[in-house]
Amino acid sequence: MAKKVAKGGGRLSRSETVTVRLDPKLNYLCELASRAQRRTKSSFIEWAIEHALGGVSVPGSSRSFDEPDSTISGIASELWDTDEPDRLVKLAFNAPSLMNHEEQVLWKLISENGYLWKGHYPDRGDREWKWQVEPASLIMDRLRTTWDVFVSVANNEASKDKLPSWDKTKYVPKPPPGLEDEIPF
Repeated sequence: MAKKVAKGGGRLSRSETVTVRLDPKLNYLCELASRAQRRTKSSFIEWAIEHALGGVSVPGSSRSFDEPDSTISGIASELWDTDEPDRLVKLAFNAPSLMNHEEQVLWKLISENGYLWKGHYPDRGDREWKWQVEPASLIMDRLRTTWDVFVSVANNEASKDKLPSWDKTKYVPKPPPGLEDEIPF
């Protein structure tokens, strides 16, 4: 026997239902506008929000002083990713001013953890692992595999000793006295 599949008009499996309170006048005008575009009210509201994102500036996103800030829709592809770790990284590098407190706590843990970053040890003596917090230095595969641990620590559900560790310092012996780095010819 064939199984009937319920059909819903325009509903996406990953969409989120939001309750919105509109005053009577705005509600009525929204209904009229949706009729004019032959849309459902929810489809019209989604369309209106999408268009409104083009007018919302991202503070501090301009590349130079003579350039205006980018808009949310203008950098949407630089902010959105289907994977949560990637989304946080994109937000941190492209619009850090929009991070909420929880995201800031999580990003601080990530940016201070040398296991996740390409870096180097300086030349000699007891040297500490150094890295630059920049997109090219982040090892995304490591972040993705340890994401749940970082989230648990950020939410105070686990202690910081659960975070991945790395060799913070490396001893590189100094050359014997009198031996110079360069050999004169």
